[in-house]
Amino acid sequence: MLYFSHPSSLEHDPRQGLPGHPENPGRLRAIEAALAERDWLGWERREAPAAREEELVLVHPREHVQRIRDLCRSGGGVIDADTFAGERSYEAALHAAGGACAMTRALLAGEAEVGFCALRPPGHHAEPERAMGFCLFDSVAVAAALAIAELGLERVFVLDWDVHHGNGTAEIFRHRDDVLFASIHQGGIFPGTGAREDTGSGRGEGYTINLPVPAGSEEELWVSLLADVVIPAAEEFEPQLVLISAGFDAHRDDPLAECRLEASSFGRLASIAKEAAERWHAPVGAVLEGGYDLSALAASTVAMMAALGD
Repeated sequence: MLYFSHPSSLEHDPRQGLPGHPENPGRLRAIEAALAERDWLGWERREAPAAREEELVLVHPREHVQRIRDLCRSGGGVIDADTFAGERSYEAALHAAGGACAMTRALLAGEAEVGFCALRPPGHHAEPERAMGFCLFDSVAVAAALAIAELGLERVFVLDWDVHHGNGTAEIFRHRDDVLFASIHQGGIFPGTGAREDTGSGRGEGYTINLPVPAGSEEELWVSLLADVVIPAAEEFEPQLVLISAGFDAHRDDPLAECRLEASSFGRLASIAKEAAERWHAPVGAVLEGGYDLSALAASTVAMMAALGD
């Protein structure tokens, strides 16, 4: 069980340009305080390396990477109404993506069966050429692409249970049949994508599963969609690696959405994913995405890690 982090994650603070921003360093402090109280649940802690540019350009054009780098080196600025990059944000984003890559390398080398990257900024809203939704680079997509391009895999399953649709990951893999992307998310909220009818395009048609749920949705609906819809599709796909975009903003206390999960719900979701992955002899790696009520975020993360490590 491997836990990846890096001090740079605490140096990226959107509140510098967008006061009151919910995606701030306090999120990681809350998670790590809860884990420290529990002796890190027995997980081995590793420092996340910075991603190489050649890893980032597996999913982002080089021009996008350079735009983010140049913005940060010039002192930073507001990218859109939700997204800010400061002077240290490029470094933080490099380590966020690099941690996902290092975790993937370690899992596929047999060093562990499960891993978690507690790094920020999050990534799943970052489209190939566009930073948005608090995200600069799509870390989970970089890791999935790396597994196929450099580590010899043929099929990767990306499960996104963040309450907001992972539009960036969906767009990155829209035309590919070697990555199965499945998202359970609240419909009708940011970013406005993820309709059930959208199943991918071209060669990738049928390799995107979008499952929007209504506001007020509780644990049983999320669990049934994962167990009865997503897992059977993944079973047919036979993935060699499972990557989870682990957002915790479907919790009932989260301020940015209206779903009704409990902290323990994320333990159930993680258990279902892990049990399936064991049948497929596939390791499981999770990457932190959303979750903005600090106590709910910490408790949900602990529940997920406990289930993955069980």
